[in-house]
Amino acid sequence: MKLNELKNNPGATKDRIRVGRGIGSGKGKTGGRGVKGQKSRSGVAVNGFEGGQMPIYRRLPKRGFKNPFAVHFAVVNLDTIQKAIDAGKLDAAAIDVDALLKSNVISKKKDGVRLLARGAVTSAVTISVNSASKAAVEAVEKAGGKVNIIA
Repeated sequence: MKLNELKNNPGATKDRIRVGRGIGSGKGKTGGRGVKGQKSRSGVAVNGFEGGQMPIYRRLPKRGFKNPFAVHFAVVNLDTIQKAIDAGKLDAAAIDVDALLKSNVISKKKDGVRLLARGAVTSAVTISVNSASKAAVEAVEKAGGKVNIIA
């Protein structure tokens, strides 16, 4: 089999309907748009228009609040860090945001990195992050490591 011999199974693709190509085509003359009226003309988009009735997006109340000052952290757990150390992706002596990015432990910095306490860390690590939970700090110090909080 060659690349130029590849083709779809029979019936896998349909030809598109060519509208307005003669009465014999079945979609000729008005092209499926009916007769007269706003929607039969070209250049009309009446999205959300309900015939003069108050549209649903204006009938329903506004809900909720998006805090413009909210801080979104990239989250890292202790077990993830330990797994990366065991795999040789991270150096336990100095773990910071750039090292976490480079080793693909996190994919984006966001507004900073927050260390959480899921799992356990067995090696003595020095971690520099923007935020950390109390339990995570205790777990790292218990294993003989240190957590530096950077602003």
